[in-house]
Amino acid sequence: MTLFKTVGTVCLLALLFAMGAGANEAFAAGAGAPHLDGGQLGLLWVVPFAGMLLSIALFPLVLPHFWHLHFGKISAFWAICFLGPFTLLFGWNLALFELLHVMFLEYIPFIILLLALFTVAGGVRLKGRLTGSPIVNTGILLLGTVIASWMGTTGAAMLLIRPIIAANEKRKYRVHTIVFFIFLVANIGGSLTPLGDPPLFLGFLKGVSFFWPTTHMLLPMAMVSVILLVIYFILDTILLKKEGGLPEAERGKPQEALGIEGGINILLLGGIVAAVLMSGTWRPDVSYEIFHIHIDLQNVARDVALLGLAGLSWILTSRDSRAANGFTWFPIVEVGKLFAGIFITIVPAIAILKAGTDGALAGIIDLVSKDGQPVDSMYFWATGVLSSFLDNAPTYLVFFNTAGGDAESLMGPMASTLLAISAGAVFMGANTYIGNAPNFMVRAIAEDRGIAMPSFFGYMLWSGAILIPLFLLTTFVFFL
Repeated sequence: MTLFKTVGTVCLLALLFAMGAGANEAFAAGAGAPHLDGGQLGLLWVVPFAGMLLSIALFPLVLPHFWHLHFGKISAFWAICFLGPFTLLFGWNLALFELLHVMFLEYIPFIILLLALFTVAGGVRLKGRLTGSPIVNTGILLLGTVIASWMGTTGAAMLLIRPIIAANEKRKYRVHTIVFFIFLVANIGGSLTPLGDPPLFLGFLKGVSFFWPTTHMLLPMAMVSVILLVIYFILDTILLKKEGGLPEAERGKPQEALGIEGGINILLLGGIVAAVLMSGTWRPDVSYEIFHIHIDLQNVARDVALLGLAGLSWILTSRDSRAANGFTWFPIVEVGKLFAGIFITIVPAIAILKAGTDGALAGIIDLVSKDGQPVDSMYFWATGVLSSFLDNAPTYLVFFNTAGGDAESLMGPMASTLLAISAGAVFMGANTYIGNAPNFMVRAIAEDRGIAMPSFFGYMLWSGAILIPLFLLTTFVFFL
């Protein structure tokens, strides 16, 4: 703990010294509510967020035992490294407003949805015997890719991650299966409806029609998915031969009929989808105010419904069935603690991006247009690269607004630009563990089940070698 205090003191002093010059300008009082002007923030405000990412990347690699015991404290440390200087320089009003804003409107709904999906999907147990052969594994990946657009990448990932782990329990090489699972089920599969991935849901709330992604994202999603499935099948076949074929324990076993245990959770998953849809379509025009933050009734109703569905799942599902499914609470606890730090430290990064050409990241914004016309290839890569490290939902919204923010125009004459923004946000969330919420959840569950997953940078070697060439191909086919 002495190390934390020493480094924390140095961090606070350095940030205070470096950031103090712009303090008075960054805080502009709005009409009643405090307002953070991202155009007046320097890039040094992003240091705590960078520290958070580096901690996730390096600690599990160099100090795994320490990380396992203290990841929550490390997350809190970086959050304080942002909130401490921010409060001292800009005042407690703005600091409290930004903290409550990110908690009530972003983090709490985010973690409640993940908790509900984690609990409900964790109650579905596939009985019978699935053998982790290339054809079976590829079939599960294909199924997950298809259903992800209709029950969300998080829902599909939580539903199928345990069955695919169980099917490959006796296999020697398993990491590649989980990596491709993240690529396809946790990301690219969610391309076709607003239910699939949060960026598309934000587009739906902004006026993009429900089936616009279905018709426009289908071809790029199909191309990338088919290529990935073929690559996976070939790789899994090669690795299985390297293992000497299926393990002896899997050979000659009598066939067991497949079945579902905890089938009530399938209905509860439908309830989760309905609750999310309700919050996007029901507009009662009733809201509650907490320190200038307006919380809409439909969102409160959604979150209460999600917690109720999670509670019903826990009550109605046999504990023995969950135990046989390898269900533990650790993955959701880890995700909850780490993403609390991420959501807090990401505040200045998003504010700078929202400032557009007036912010410290104006160079990125300038890249996406030439002579006043959008450059679709740059929209694809700018949205995608930032979505790989920032929350892909607000990143989508930033570039949606940069492209004009008018849904009718973006669905019409600027459809290729909206497609580039949508594909960048959804596809490239697969580039890192933190690019999309289910990525980290899948990793946590896999490690909890004894699979030694790659480090943060190790995973990026996989995505860099496999996904980046595919995204270059996507650029040439659809955005040039």
